[in-house]
Parts: sequence; structure tokens; C-alpha cells
Amino acid sequence: MKFKLVLIMALVINLVFCASTQKKIEESRKKSPRYNYSMGSFYLNAGNVDQAINYFNKTLSLDPNYYLALNGLGLAYSMKGKFSESEKYFLKCLAINPSFSEARNNLAMVYQEMGLVDKAEAQFRLAASDKNYNSRELPYYNLARLYFAQDKLEEALGYVEQALQINSSMAMAYNLKGIILEKQNKLDEAIANYEKGIKIIPDDFYLNFNLAVAYFKNKELEKAKTLFEKISPKASDPEMKKKIKDYLKMIKSRKK
Repeated sequence: MKFKLVLIMALVINLVFCASTQKKIEESRKKSPRYNYSMGSFYLNAGNVDQAINYFNKTLSLDPNYYLALNGLGLAYSMKGKFSESEKYFLKCLAINPSFSEARNNLAMVYQEMGLVDKAEAQFRLAASDKNYNSRELPYYNLARLYFAQDKLEEALGYVEQALQINSSMAMAYNLKGIILEKQNKLDEAIANYEKGIKIIPDDFYLNFNLAVAYFKNKELEKAKTLFEKISPKASDPEMKKKIKDYLKMIKSRKK
């Protein structure tokens, strides 16, 4: 009995100690800018933007110069479509750390959404020129998108090729390159690029759809039919479902 009593007391003491330790850890976390920033990033990636904003603001209340949290707020507000608010936070981030090119690339995308093309281009170029930026393919890719939107196809092609030189595994760059080449009526080259993208992300719906359309335009009707039928069940958008259905009808009529 004495042994059992001692054992129970030891367990109680241990539980009290664990609870006390856990409480100290939680209190320490609440006062940690890094922890709050990590939680904000977690919620942002999970799509819970409001909760992310709460944590990023908590981070800044603990450390007003925590530039990563300012970048996080910029991203969060851009996801909410509040681009003026987003711009404000990216500019604050860059004021603290001008060499943080990720925020510069993000700011440029916000300017593009706001229709401020010249400002967007200037920021993309600055980000792309930063040799220390580990994701330089992104501003090059975004410059390609910017020029493609203006129907400047040769310039767009040049920038997307630069993105792929830096990162040959960038599936969305192969997709964009395919779209540009398709618009230039270079169907064989467009197909080759869509296929490269699909090798990286086999189940990407839009890459497969674009490849199927390119097959259709290139009169490779059996390939187009097979691919359209494969992706049709995955189409969640009614308009996209209709497009696939229309292409399959056209293929059927051309085969007669």
C-alpha cells in the first residue's frame, strides 16, 4: 500500500510538473515573434486569411521590424483583394529590408492587379536582377505574363525562357511558353512544352486541357479525343465542361 501511495504521489507531482512546464512553454510562445509568424504562415497556407492576419499582427506587436510578418500581411490582404492595403504592407517590408526580393516580386504582382503596369514591370525587373534571390524564375515568369497580356509575344517568350533557364522544373512556365507558342501558330513547339509541363505535374488539369486543344488545332484528333475524355470527369467548372463537350463534338464531326 505504501508503495502504491508513493507511486500515485509521484504521478501527481509529475503531472503537476508537466502542466507547469506546458504552461511556461505556451507563455513563452505567446511572447515569441517567430512562433506567431510561423502560426500566421500556417493559417495563410491553409486559406484561413483572417486568422493569419491576427497572428501576423501579434508578431508585429512584439517586434515592429519583423519584415517577414509585413510580407505575410501583404500576401493576406492581396488574397482578400484589398490591394491598396497589400501594397502598404509590402512597401513597409521593403523599407525595413530593401534586399528582400520576395516582397518586391509580390508587390509587383499587386501593381499588376491594380493595372499599374509600369510600376509592376519596374519591381519585377528589380527582383529579377537580384543575384541573391533564390527564386529569380518568378519575376522572369511574371514579366513574361505581363508582356503576354500586352500581346508582346517575342518579349514574353524571352522572359519565360529565362525563367526556365533558372528553374527547368517550373511546370507553369512550360504552360505559359506553350500558350505563347500556340498564339504564334507554332503548334509542334507548343505541344512539346505542354508535354514537358505534364511530365512534371501529370494531373494538372489546365496543362492537360491546353495540350488537348493544341492536339486538336494540330489535327491530331485521336490524341485530342483521348485526352479530352480523360480530363472531362475532372472538370468542376461548368464552362470548362461545356468547352470539352464542344471539342469532343467537333472531333466527332470531323472524323465522319
